[in-house]
This record gives sequence, C-alpha cells and structure tokens, in this order.
Amino acid sequence: MAVSFVAISCTAQVKNPKTETVQVWGNCDMCKATIEKAANKKGIAKAVWNADTKQAAITYNTKTTSLNEVLKRIALAGYDNAVFAAPDAAYNNLAGCCQYDRPDKKAPTATAAANTTTAPKTDSVKAQGLQTVYDAYFDLKDALVKSDANIAAAKAATLLKAINAIKMETLGDNHMAYMKAEADLKLHSQHISESKDIDHQRQHFTSLSATMYELIKVAKNNTTVYYEHCPMYNDGKGANWLSKESAIKNPYYGSMMLSCGKVQETIKQ
Repeated sequence: MAVSFVAISCTAQVKNPKTETVQVWGNCDMCKATIEKAANKKGIAKAVWNADTKQAAITYNTKTTSLNEVLKRIALAGYDNAVFAAPDAAYNNLAGCCQYDRPDKKAPTATAAANTTTAPKTDSVKAQGLQTVYDAYFDLKDALVKSDANIAAAKAATLLKAINAIKMETLGDNHMAYMKAEADLKLHSQHISESKDIDHQRQHFTSLSATMYELIKVAKNNTTVYYEHCPMYNDGKGANWLSKESAIKNPYYGSMMLSCGKVQETIKQ
C-alpha cells in the first residue's frame, strides 16, 4: 500500500504523465538521493530508484520533456543508465560508496527510452551528426553578414532542425559535450528563427556563438575553424563568432563595418 501511494503521489505531481522503468546503475541510499534529485523537476519529472533492482521508475510530462532528457541529467550526475553513460569526471566525483561497478560504456543497452542502434565506431562517422549542426550555423552566420533577417530566420530554422535530428548514440565520446550545449543551442536558434528583427537575431547569435564555441572546441569540425571577435558590438563590450575563413566578415554589422574584428583563435581539426 505504501509503495502504491508513493507511485500515485509522484504521478499526481506531474502533468500529462507517463511512467517508464529504466536501468540506472548505483549502489546505496546516497546514490538513490542523488539520482532522484537529478531526475526530479517540479511538475515536469519525478523518479523513484530502487537500489536492489537498479531500476528507476521515471514519471515525466510528455508535453514538456522526454525520458531521454531525464536520463541525461542522471548521467551528468554521475550515473550510467540504459541510454547514456556518465562522464568519467562525474563518476570519479562520487563518494567511494557510490562508485558502482560500471557497465560497458561503449554499448549501452537500448530501452523504451529510445530506439537506439549500435553506435558507429569510427571517428569520422561520429562527427557526421554534429557536422550538419556546424554547417547550419555557418549558413546562419553568412545570412547575418548580409544583414538579411528573412534568410537568417530560415537558416536558424534549418539549424534548429539539425539540432533536433541529432541521434545521441551516433556521437560517441562527443555526446556528453553535446548534452551540455543542446538546450542553449535550441533556445537561441529558435529565437532567431521566430524573429525578422535583425538586431534581435544578432543578440541571440552572440549567445549561440558562445555555446557553439564551447562545443566545437571539444567535438571538432572536419575543417579548421576561426574564432573571431568584434570589439564594437554591444556598446563596446564586444562579441564573438565562428567562421570557416580567416578573412573577417562581421555578422554583427554586415556591410556597415564588414571587416571590423580580428581572429582570436584558430581551432584545428
């Protein structure tokens, strides 16, 4: 009765609920507290983890999140699960009693969370998924260089589509870096795609570029990329962007100050 009451209470707190049971590795009550804290978001997701079975019953709002999003948070907290492996740094940061025997991280078992396939093994294949995101970003940058808000909105929509199409299981060792960047990439791409105001688009492009830089530093593009800086934008505070060419073509001012800026860093493959 007590178990049933807990399950009903958890479900009642989450709107549009769906409950799925997923394998999550761990050891003890401290693990239970950490796993459930990572999963839980008020009104959005709730988890109950069993130390004996290594199973988490996860209830989530189907209209505002997904099971994979919950499992990502659990992995980032240090706990391997059926879909995502935890970063080594997060696992190593766990208390000694919580450092469970890890499963094979290279081939996590697929569950109802996602229809996964065996992860590709070669680095070139792993890079292909993110390459579509990088290419869409560069197309957006070129539209802003031309100060064309309509094309910029369309290119941002293409970027958002590329982000949403990413299959985490194809990213290999890059998947943790992408998980950290994904929410910001989606947010700023969506804002740009929904606006026809070039100034508003450029404001979000600054944040988009900062997140893209953090991602591309870890999960590199297949060619050399230049990290460039405009000192004038944002009332002299400056802003950065990424480019496939070293020649400066400023996306924040376009033809008004096309060559304003400099290369700050060269990121090689």
